[in-house]
Amino acid sequence: MKHYKILLILLLFTSLLYCYTCEAQTYPDQTWSRDEDPSLNGWDNTERSIFTRYIIDSTNITGLVIVHKGQIVLEYGDIQENSYIASCRKSILAILFGKYIESGIINLDKTLGELNINDVSELLPIENTAKIRDLIAARSGIYLNGSNGGDFRRYAPERGSVKPGTHWLYSNWDFNVAGYIFEQETNRSIYDEIESQLAIPLQMQDWDKSLQRKSGNYKVSKFPAYHMWFSTRDMARIGLLMLRKGKWNEEQIIPEYWVNEIIKERTSYIEAQKSVPLLKEDGLDLGYGYMWWLIENTDDYRLNHAYSAQGALGQNITVYPEIDVVLAFKTKSDYRRRNSIQTQMKIIKKAVEIYNPD
Repeated sequence: MKHYKILLILLLFTSLLYCYTCEAQTYPDQTWSRDEDPSLNGWDNTERSIFTRYIIDSTNITGLVIVHKGQIVLEYGDIQENSYIASCRKSILAILFGKYIESGIINLDKTLGELNINDVSELLPIENTAKIRDLIAARSGIYLNGSNGGDFRRYAPERGSVKPGTHWLYSNWDFNVAGYIFEQETNRSIYDEIESQLAIPLQMQDWDKSLQRKSGNYKVSKFPAYHMWFSTRDMARIGLLMLRKGKWNEEQIIPEYWVNEIIKERTSYIEAQKSVPLLKEDGLDLGYGYMWWLIENTDDYRLNHAYSAQGALGQNITVYPEIDVVLAFKTKSDYRRRNSIQTQMKIIKKAVEIYNPD
């Protein structure tokens, strides 16, 4: 009995010591907190200055922020202005699905035929068998033009030649239809859902629903693109939510299992590069989950299991789980500035090369 009591006391002491030494997870409230001396936490001042100089001299980025352990360690440019985030919209839509999948309102195994989906060009019988999960993984096997450009349809196989779920191709038709189905099944606007699921609980500083709008060429496809406008610092909140597996303070905003599903590999970088050879030139090997890009085949431990929302011209949210870091950057299209995909990949790498905790 005496030994049992001693063992119990030791276990209790160990547990208390663990709780004491554990770092509490930090979240922003209405404003972001800033690390007063990032150099004490692995972010050398000289290295940060060199990185900032690179952003100024070698890119057209208009706003950038790096968050480590919930606090800003580096910022550049205008991080509060709302501007167009291009294809990052798709990654945000992926997040919104979780609540309704958990409740059973959305069934990812429903087919387009069951959902009565059709377009200006009618779907083929084989295309009607595509499921919602195929759309959000860019594996629908449907190679129709989307109502907006900016995808890889030029690499598409012949229509009707591919069974849904068996071939990856980044196609705006898939993503636009996914947005349409989300609204059809939930009877809710995507923008209302961003506000209720993300903007309000995350206390976004700059969210403005009046800026958000859909558009597209309806003669080509009846499914518009659901464009979005965010600030850089609010994009970083979305990245932090993903990093924390859908949890914000003590509230589970997005189901944890759904965050894991989003970033689970649906397409390897090898398959993606085989389908779209142009991806070999990007500078990072990228696989694909549910509307998020997955960084793969890297020798840098800081990039292990990292994943990104990426948009044309230079819009990005990258999450680095191995080192508790979020990167967000934007390039405001109104300024007629743009960054190549190679430049964007360099930023993703350089942003954490300056982090050396040892």
